[in-house]
Amino acid sequence: MRSIENAQVLVISGAGLEAFPAEVLGRAKSIIDASIQVPLLGCAEEHDHGHDDHGHSHEFDAHIWLSPENAMIMAENTCAGLTQQYPEKANIFQENLQELLLKLKNLQQYGEENLQTLSCREIITFHDGFAYLAHAFDLHILAALEEESGSEASAAELKELITLTKEHNLPAIFTEENGSDRSAKVIAEATGAKVYE
Repeated sequence: MRSIENAQVLVISGAGLEAFPAEVLGRAKSIIDASIQVPLLGCAEEHDHGHDDHGHSHEFDAHIWLSPENAMIMAENTCAGLTQQYPEKANIFQENLQELLLKLKNLQQYGEENLQTLSCREIITFHDGFAYLAHAFDLHILAALEEESGSEASAAELKELITLTKEHNLPAIFTEENGSDRSAKVIAEATGAKVYE
């Protein structure tokens, strides 16, 4: 609260990610919402099921930065907001923006080139936040399971994930660095798929 009150500018990802009550955001002197004009995907638009306990909006998936094209829009929004707040530094913001946009364009191109020959475009993730990444690179999320240590998948969910993995001959399952990988290891053992963090 003190940091927000003391800051000249508060930059938020937006799209419902920040779960601050209105009175908290109301303490900010100036807010830049990086999500303006970013096309939003619904929470269930790119996958069949999932659990979301992040505490942010359930209407739209707020993980918008996982698409390089969205990240470009967010960078442009941030640059415009900072330029409005600090016009004397406009040239610096614009130079930094152009450098970042080039990196993000290269990242999009890198992903497209390296993923274009995939024989399997279906994925299972252990976080319900990769719809934008999948959309950006023409991947299809079969299932997204929100899992934390102590709240692993039920036997029924594991059975469904094992069935999906076998039906689609998935070579890999992806987990999060800070998440539990217990269920992924069970699925890998039952199907032969490899687990990648």
